[in-house]
Amino acid sequence: MKKESFLDCERKRFGKLLNFRLPNSFLKIGLAITALSIIAMFIRGFLFGEDTEWLKLLLQKTLLIGMLIMSVSKDKIEDEMTVQLRAQSYMIAFIVGVFYALIMPYVEFGVSNVVNNGGEAYKDLGDFQVLLFMLLIQLMFYHNLKRYR
Repeated sequence: MKKESFLDCERKRFGKLLNFRLPNSFLKIGLAITALSIIAMFIRGFLFGEDTEWLKLLLQKTLLIGMLIMSVSKDKIEDEMTVQLRAQSYMIAFIVGVFYALIMPYVEFGVSNVVNNGGEAYKDLGDFQVLLFMLLIQLMFYHNLKRYR
């Protein structure tokens, strides 16, 4: 295989990956999954307490999946402008997410030491918290950018 044809093949594969979008109907499916996960989290918190750690983890993962489905779903009218706005919102979400992951543990540590008079241990953010924050930022910025274009 020639070098040029190999590069063209890889460029096409990368282009397909970059342009991957779920159909518009998946937006409603993602919204339903997200809403059901949040409702189930409240029900679990009020009825079951702390006994069901596996259910908490399962609901967290389904919440992230629902938000991811919403994030990669097409709009009813998908044009170059919405693609550009989506890319900008992913970039903003990534940058804000990195700052959040770097700064928030120190803020949480400082506040907990002030409130509890010292003795609190430093703890990192979990993957769920960072991913949830980044997906929330992406969805929020995308819809705001789309509204004010």
